[in-house]
Amino acid sequence: MASKFADIAFTPAVKAAQTQRGSRETYERYTAKAPANDTITPELAEFIAHIDGGYLGTVSSNGYPYIQFRGGPPGFLKVLDDKTIGFADFSGNVQYITVGNLSENNKAFLFLMDYRHRRRFKLWGHARYVEDDPELIEQLRVPDYPAKIERAVVFTLEAFSQNCPQHIPVHYSEAELQVEIDAATAPLQAKIADLEARLNG
Repeated sequence: MASKFADIAFTPAVKAAQTQRGSRETYERYTAKAPANDTITPELAEFIAHIDGGYLGTVSSNGYPYIQFRGGPPGFLKVLDDKTIGFADFSGNVQYITVGNLSENNKAFLFLMDYRHRRRFKLWGHARYVEDDPELIEQLRVPDYPAKIERAVVFTLEAFSQNCPQHIPVHYSEAELQVEIDAATAPLQAKIADLEARLNG
């Protein structure tokens, strides 16, 4: 079964560019043998559960793409079933560009990055916003996160692709950095505690 992302991403113009630059045959072979990747796999679900942000891309009526960061505590992106991801849309700058775009064109793109482990997933699909479903919004609520929820965003997956880590810089979140610091200083802290115990003994 051929990769579904190629059906979406490799338009005639893209194929022409690949042919001109010598990569078309390689991608033809790769995508013919690659898994379809049109449902949320356990690997992708685990990745989604641990990230704290991603980029949602939509398209405006004048043809311009628009990308907006969406973030929250790890787990704010929730897998609802093997084709669907949902998240609470928190109050922001009230420009409503994403909402306006989705009201006219539901094609959407999720770019999910884990800088710490240099991993990324690209997801093609369709998205819709939901403002009149309290049960869904409650399902997407993040426990103990105080941000006001304005609506839910539901993303239906058509295809995904996982990129290689080349050129991805390593960045740490504040929590990840603290874990690294604690691990690095733990032997020193233990030695200090031992010395203090000897001095006080």
